[in-house]
Amino acid sequence: MNYRTLGKTGLKISEISLGTWQVGGKWGSGFNDKKADEIINTAIDNGVNFIDTADVYENGLSEKAVGRVVRSRSEEVYVASKCGRQINPHVNEGYQPDVLQKFVEDSLKRTGLEALDLIQLHCPPTDVYYRPEIFERFEKLKEQGKIKNLGVSVEKVEEALKAIEYPNVNTVQIIFNVFRQRPKELFFKEAAKKDVGIIVRVPLASGLLTGKFDSNTIFDAEDHRNFNRDGSAFDKGETFAGIDFDKGLKAVDDLKALFPGQENLAPIALQWILQFKEVSCIIPGASSMDHVKSNLSVFDMPELSPEKITKMNDIYEKYIKQDVHQRW
Repeated sequence: MNYRTLGKTGLKISEISLGTWQVGGKWGSGFNDKKADEIINTAIDNGVNFIDTADVYENGLSEKAVGRVVRSRSEEVYVASKCGRQINPHVNEGYQPDVLQKFVEDSLKRTGLEALDLIQLHCPPTDVYYRPEIFERFEKLKEQGKIKNLGVSVEKVEEALKAIEYPNVNTVQIIFNVFRQRPKELFFKEAAKKDVGIIVRVPLASGLLTGKFDSNTIFDAEDHRNFNRDGSAFDKGETFAGIDFDKGLKAVDDLKALFPGQENLAPIALQWILQFKEVSCIIPGASSMDHVKSNLSVFDMPELSPEKITKMNDIYEKYIKQDVHQRW
């Protein structure tokens, strides 16, 4: 495992970390505590020391699993959670300092931790980023010893740029992958200037970049890759990184041609992200121990050549850019 510094937090975290949206099993399958514990332990056994969760993941069961496993380990493992998505309807007016404080305190109870290493606003409406009182409350939570750092998880580059205007925003979690390249432009430069840590989420475009899907792939009814392709449930950009599935398959076919014999494209997609020094870590999800091992196999791959990287970017330009680049 390799480690990078998470911006001005100073934390040295694993390049490949763990996202726990589906850690208890596949989307829509219900939560399996034993499986969750196995996945988290496997990640830690292989050098992962940063785990990202959220209060809404399986109604708090993900947080409980993360806290349970981390407390049982002797290694120092950093825990990041998120708050805000419990607000219903999820609108700007619902974001109030007292409401957010209660969410943080509830997360501490579920995890059993004395303090969260990182708490992140969970993709709030854009207007929330223009309300200083929201960000000020987290300074009080820090003074109270309930959190150590504040970050944000964003949908759009514009939100990320606004968020880092607040000096206490130490990290930004953002969608970035071969099929979602806009963040590498202005945002990466501005984040580097302010020493803001960058946590990359949805690095495999909801599995599209593994190369394991085709036109006959069927997703479970409760899987967002089935019901949210048009953005009817939440931001469209969360599902396949906002890409039309069929067009994405064509782009993946070109990637497969670029890497003949490579059945699993996931480590190649992750390696593409790690070429950017501004990135602190990647948090791919895992619904099995095999997924964890697949993600970590990036370190067994030969380094991507400049020629391969250029051709990967050409595929983005050909199939993807016109549909997604300016939207997020």
